[in-house]
Amino acid sequence: MKKLEHYFVALNGGLLMVLMAAMTSVVGANIALRYFTGHSLPWADEAARYLMIWMTFSGAGLVLRAGGHVAITNLQDALPSLGQRLLRGAIVLGLLLFFGFMVHVGLQYAQRMQYQVTPALRLPFLYIYAAMPVGFLLLMVHLLLVAHPFITAGRFKPTGKPSDAPTALPGGANG
Repeated sequence: MKKLEHYFVALNGGLLMVLMAAMTSVVGANIALRYFTGHSLPWADEAARYLMIWMTFSGAGLVLRAGGHVAITNLQDALPSLGQRLLRGAIVLGLLLFFGFMVHVGLQYAQRMQYQVTPALRLPFLYIYAAMPVGFLLLMVHLLLVAHPFITAGRFKPTGKPSDAPTALPGGANG
């Protein structure tokens, strides 16, 4: 299972690198063309914006794993150990429900927009708005993969470290 998780995290990170490289290439090419020829690509800003949207939704799960989202732990810190675990379990359940709801809403929204096209690229908005359900689905998977160490100890396994030792969440009772 740990090997599958490793590949999943690596694949998610690889996707982000491809998206970042594509956005950098489009923006760089547009700047170079504007400087050397005096003309720019009419679709470059739009493409960069849509790539940024995909990066934001696709990368949110990796940020969750690293403890990079805002965490307010005053209530958790005031509770006894059992209360802390119960609260963290409720938080995980609430997040899973919210993420599932957002996958559902994102699918509906993307389907509604499938016949409208983007101004410059002429792509169906379905491809842009699909970032929302895909991103929230990735968030659900990442949350499920780190839920047990988070609930039991308020810890997670960071993606950037090779050690299997959990690290305390920033701002948490243990960090």
